[in-house]
Amino acid sequence: MLESLKRIGSHNSVVAAATSGRLSRSGRQRIAAWIGWIVIATAAFGQPLVRLMQYAAGSELNSYIPLVPAVTVFLLYLRRTVLDHAYGSSIVGTVALVAISGAALTASALWGARMSVNDGLALMALGYVSLVAAGGFLFLGSRWMASAAFPMAFLAFLVPMPDAIANELEIASMLASADVAAWFLTATGTPLLRDGQVLPLPGIVLEVAQVCRGIRFSWVLFITSLVASHLFLESPWRRIVLVAFVIPLGIVRNGFRILVIGLLCVYIGPHMIDSVIHHQGGPLFFVLSLGPLFLLLWWLRRRDSRV
Repeated sequence: MLESLKRIGSHNSVVAAATSGRLSRSGRQRIAAWIGWIVIATAAFGQPLVRLMQYAAGSELNSYIPLVPAVTVFLLYLRRTVLDHAYGSSIVGTVALVAISGAALTASALWGARMSVNDGLALMALGYVSLVAAGGFLFLGSRWMASAAFPMAFLAFLVPMPDAIANELEIASMLASADVAAWFLTATGTPLLRDGQVLPLPGIVLEVAQVCRGIRFSWVLFITSLVASHLFLESPWRRIVLVAFVIPLGIVRNGFRILVIGLLCVYIGPHMIDSVIHHQGGPLFFVLSLGPLFLLLWWLRRRDSRV
């Protein structure tokens, strides 16, 4: 009887702590231990992480990577009052993620010399992220990790997109953007004799090339939609709608950019192909694409609030 009362009292104290958002002494110790684990893992991966940040700073596709740890910490901070306070240790989760980390590092050691810089750093980053998550399972347990699922999963964006995936996305973006651009040009009455990705216009011939700029902003838009859906929407299917909307939005944005460049070349002069709007206009069209995204987010959030 006394043992049952003790268990009930312990359970009630956990519930009270979770409700109030206060951490027990044991909880603080476990979080401190996990932070220590992260510090040790970061020190062990120090040189590769520095190389990753330097590489990301000079990469068109992966320039967002230095922001990922800060966004992860911010998301965890926002969820601090709803994170599960029933701490424990998950040996299965720990072992599984340590195994993934070990496999990534082994693959890097065996084949890293034959890989591109991007793919080698991706394996290293995967090893690091897996090790950080393993510490979460070890010191805080599976229930806490489940309650922090989105912030912890977001940390995976620290891993650069592998070259093979980026290449396939670039090809798909190129083909779809050319189709949309051709439709836009035809709709404006611009004379066009399309030949695949080549768009012959009066006075100039445009070719939709395979470059990472197109997917760079689409990828960032995808990440933005994930964070926005997590922060502002409750319904799972509405979150899916918002994230899925990024795909056609990115294609239309690329097609509209080609349309603008094409019309400038036709009505102002072929020299506009070397203008700022062509070579440095990506951020402008990215900002323009945020409008429809946030408009849809606003509409979905209103529907969410009525449920």
